[in-house]
Amino acid sequence: MIIGASGGVGAFAVQIAKSYGAEVTGVCSTRNVDMVRSIGADHVIDYTKEDITQSGRGYDLILDTAGNRSLSHLRRALTPKGTLVIVGGTGGPWLNGIGRTFRGVVLSPFVSQNLAFFVSVRKKDDLVDLNKLIEAGKITPAIDSTYPLSETSEALRYFGEGHTQGKVVITVDQDTKSQTRSD
Repeated sequence: MIIGASGGVGAFAVQIAKSYGAEVTGVCSTRNVDMVRSIGADHVIDYTKEDITQSGRGYDLILDTAGNRSLSHLRRALTPKGTLVIVGGTGGPWLNGIGRTFRGVVLSPFVSQNLAFFVSVRKKDDLVDLNKLIEAGKITPAIDSTYPLSETSEALRYFGEGHTQGKVVITVDQDTKSQTRSD
């Protein structure tokens, strides 16, 4: 299960998982259901209509890119030996998503499920593998919208709303590049 399957990270996660033969359930809002199906999810849960714990399934792996569900809620959707991977998160003015991540790491040794977090680290071998998947047409970036460099603040505002379908792209044209270099 990939929670946040229509976002920038989630859309790539769905496609990568499918390219390795996984059966994928994507979780997203109503407006993103068709998009998540189109990138390869086998099943889609519209979180505005269905609770992820009510699908009748237990998941071996949950990748949570949305970060707004409690650990206890997510654990109910896991199989007894399943793994929860937390990618970022929201919550609280002091620790933001780190608090939930920290609680998962502390709790993990005391439960049968593996509660982990993910931090991106660039590795050459991983990038080579991703490039192969892109060249084979198994991964295609999902682009929500494109903004010129002059509208970066508007792009960041839109992205900050947290409801994008894939990536928000900032374009830099050649004139901007030459102006920047001459300054």
